[in-house]
Amino acid sequence: MPDCVFCKIIQGELPCAEIFSNDTVMAFLDIGPLVEGHTLIVPREHYENIWECPPALGAALTEAMQRVGRAVMAGTGASGLNVVMNNGAAAGQLVPHAHWHLIPRIEGDGLLHVQQKEYESRQHMEALAEQIRHRISERAG
Repeated sequence: MPDCVFCKIIQGELPCAEIFSNDTVMAFLDIGPLVEGHTLIVPREHYENIWECPPALGAALTEAMQRVGRAVMAGTGASGLNVVMNNGAAAGQLVPHAHWHLIPRIEGDGLLHVQQKEYESRQHMEALAEQIRHRISERAG
């Protein structure tokens, strides 16, 4: 993808603070971190979001997240780590190249935790679950 900033980073056309790389993925520090050590893991191949990523990418991605995540936690002194992926503009995706955020967390770091909500009723929850199950079976057939 010619105008993709992450593709340009992967190809060495733009600088980054790289911390890990292999044949499948690359990890580097986010230039707009939520906290110090905020790291991005990106596939070397261009995929816009998770729905375009091939399932085979999962194993390499998980291995990189484990390896890099442990190092980020150790390097920052974090006691926790959020792994986040935004898919689509409505979800906050700013760069249309699939990427995962590894965000080191320390107790009291000031980052907000997601506020859980409740369904209006058990029936409403079950109806939504049925709609989703139906969509899954439509795609499988």
